[in-house]
Amino acid sequence: MSTDSAVSAEPVSARRLLTLLVPALAVGVVSALVLLGVSLLAEELQDVLWQTLPDALSIGRYSSLWMIVMLTATGLVTGLAIRAVPGRAGPDPATTGLVDPPLPPGTVPGLLAVTVLALAGGVSLGPENPITAANIALACWAGRRFAPDSPAAVWLALAAAGTIGALFGTPVAAALILTETLSSRSGPGALWDRLFGPLAAGAAGALTMNLAAHPSFDLSLPAYTHTHWGDLLSAIVIASAGAVLGLAAVYAFPYVHKAFRALSHPVLALTLGGLLLGLLGALGGHLTLFKGLEEVKELTADPNGRSAAEFGLMAVVKTAALLIAAACGFRGGRIFPAVFSGAALGLCAHALVDAVPVSLAVTCGVLGVLLAITRMGWLSLFTAAVLASDMNLLPLLCVASLPAWLLVTGRPLMQLQEDGRPLH
Repeated sequence: MSTDSAVSAEPVSARRLLTLLVPALAVGVVSALVLLGVSLLAEELQDVLWQTLPDALSIGRYSSLWMIVMLTATGLVTGLAIRAVPGRAGPDPATTGLVDPPLPPGTVPGLLAVTVLALAGGVSLGPENPITAANIALACWAGRRFAPDSPAAVWLALAAAGTIGALFGTPVAAALILTETLSSRSGPGALWDRLFGPLAAGAAGALTMNLAAHPSFDLSLPAYTHTHWGDLLSAIVIASAGAVLGLAAVYAFPYVHKAFRALSHPVLALTLGGLLLGLLGALGGHLTLFKGLEEVKELTADPNGRSAAEFGLMAVVKTAALLIAAACGFRGGRIFPAVFSGAALGLCAHALVDAVPVSLAVTCGVLGVLLAITRMGWLSLFTAAVLASDMNLLPLLCVASLPAWLLVTGRPLMQLQEDGRPLH
């Protein structure tokens, strides 16, 4: 930003910022409670579907047969629910991003219901997109009702920050994501003035979630103690390979979406999508099901427990499952499945070359895949760093992000326009 523009920017008074504090804290707390409620409900339903029910039927909990049956049934039930709920659970998820304009509030119950079904049924999507959309809709509705003179953009930013803070257990993630958004928009005050309210909402959401559920992204990876020149090359290669894997899904996305759209019926599309997800689960194993956060912890707990081919297969299967789930109409986000794909790819690299440290391989794989799938540099770097909780890795991750970013920048996004064309 030029000096002239900085000088001419309208200052924001401390009193004006303080008026945002109470609504920001309220929105952050409510956003976290919505996320927590959906997550707990999905976990309870998951226990019924994947433990109680197969045990009662004397079927293996994660047998190939049960995975295929359960994912297909999840697609069928989700498709029927989308047809029945008001607003059809929102627009086509292939056309939406993480932070979008508010939906009609009447759409929220149906959106949350089908999100619970997808999370519990084993679909390879996370909760972030639909929960953020629901919280934005609720916050903007409340803003119009109780503060009609305030701009909708304020409530949108507060709800997005509160949800992201709750998802990651820290407001830093919300601040980094919104920095990428707000830095490109004109507005009064410095960037930190515009981040004041969202940061408060993100902190409230994170504290609420930490007090209630104690979320953690730390994978307890082996400590990275010494940097070697060879590690620099390994970081660049693995992050770039992750970017290529993610880009493969990005480029296939419009074609897979078009194929499902040709079925002209959401119930049929989701049922077929569920069947394909079940077949992929049978191929890659039960760890390739669900959103992927708990599964990636189990995967990385034994980095030497599988061969390079097995880790590589899981990375490809999870990426394919993410692609199909996002294209056929399931509601969900892509961050957590992408983390699993990147971690599996990193473990594959470690299995191929034992000299590559596990923590370096996993974090660089996650960094590359996330850069391609989300196209959010700060989010990708932050997520990769917190998985290892090791500051010694940060310089290597920063360097590895540069060639990976060169691979993904200017490419299509994993998001489509209304007419099905890729969004750039």
